[in-house]
Amino acid sequence: MTDLVIIGGGPAGMSAAIAAYESGIRDILILERDVKLGGILQQCIHNGFGLHKFGEELTGPEYAWRYEEKVREYGIPFKTGTMVLDITKDKIITATNEEDGIFTIEAKAIVLAMGCRERSKGALNIAGSRPAGIYSAGTAQKFVNMKGYMPGKSVVILGSGDIGLIMARRMTLEGAEVKAVCELMPYSGGLARNIEQCLNDFNIPLKLSHTVVEIHGKERLEGVTIAQVDEKRKPIDSTREFIACDTLLLSVGLIPENELTKAAEVDLDRITNGAVVDQDRQTQKEGIFACGNVLHVHDLVDFVSEEAEIAGKSAANYIKSGAQNDMDAVIKTDGKIRYSVPQRITTKKDITVYFRVSDVFKNVKINVYKDGEQIYSKKKIKVAPGEMESIKLAGEKLDGAKELSLELEL
Repeated sequence: MTDLVIIGGGPAGMSAAIAAYESGIRDILILERDVKLGGILQQCIHNGFGLHKFGEELTGPEYAWRYEEKVREYGIPFKTGTMVLDITKDKIITATNEEDGIFTIEAKAIVLAMGCRERSKGALNIAGSRPAGIYSAGTAQKFVNMKGYMPGKSVVILGSGDIGLIMARRMTLEGAEVKAVCELMPYSGGLARNIEQCLNDFNIPLKLSHTVVEIHGKERLEGVTIAQVDEKRKPIDSTREFIACDTLLLSVGLIPENELTKAAEVDLDRITNGAVVDQDRQTQKEGIFACGNVLHVHDLVDFVSEEAEIAGKSAANYIKSGAQNDMDAVIKTDGKIRYSVPQRITTKKDITVYFRVSDVFKNVKINVYKDGEQIYSKKKIKVAPGEMESIKLAGEKLDGAKELSLELEL
């Protein structure tokens, strides 16, 4: 029996492990499928990490090392090159690696911190053949930053998520010509600072309400046809335009890696595709917690670390004291606010609620109602889907709540 097993050794997993250790738990094990700790940050060599957490700009590997250094200092055990195959609802983990073969671990508590993956070309149904030269933005990032390979010299990027924006700059700095970044929606899915620093600073055009409708080339990509889309996101034939290129990078969304979560019979949120959790990041399965991008996709790794600290401390408290639930309130959103994390509140204490909106809205009020009675209101000049928002709710205002409603007043 192991007190706490953490699935994933990226920033979320390491942060959760450190928080649990600092809360008094010593019997901890991190399982990481890659050959080293750090997760996706190992290939994110650009700066901009750590401003919230450390008050300074770090690269991805530098940010990851801050946590790995602490893991090593505390002597927290970890197994790299280890693939977790299954988790049961009774917290029995089956995993495999070269050294141990297939093995099982019974845990008192589990923190799920598996991160997320990119949506692939197969999910997009773009017409055309399957030539070489089509990559997810993250794969291209790994080729350039870790392998020293250039995917191509003439590039179109589909999707304006943060990875796509960052790779527009990276490919340009490595000598490629980025001809356009096309975005299906009428707004960018990335942070405002990345649009400025990665596109505007390099005069890379951002084509909003545009998508790739056809891929050209047999052995190697020769070009793509793009088109503007209407309000229903359907291509407008009269706007079709051919762009010659040898590389297409896809930055079309991230999906939480929740196969193990499903195996443990944990309830998933249909919007986030992550687990439904309470303020402690505990799922409806007692003793199973979730945090980071496997729970919902974050903009900043600093927020991943903050959330993982909540999960790690909460797992430690669960191991020491068991479940401490004194209420059960559901948080509902109005559509303009797409989702919230947490989705439930089970303890009367001060909490931070994170959420994303469904469109760009200006001059709004964020209102919270407890069983129909308004308990919170906050004005915002602008909210956008690409940037996660948060509000703090005082514990005394939550007392006796059955339902909280999170609404956006225009």
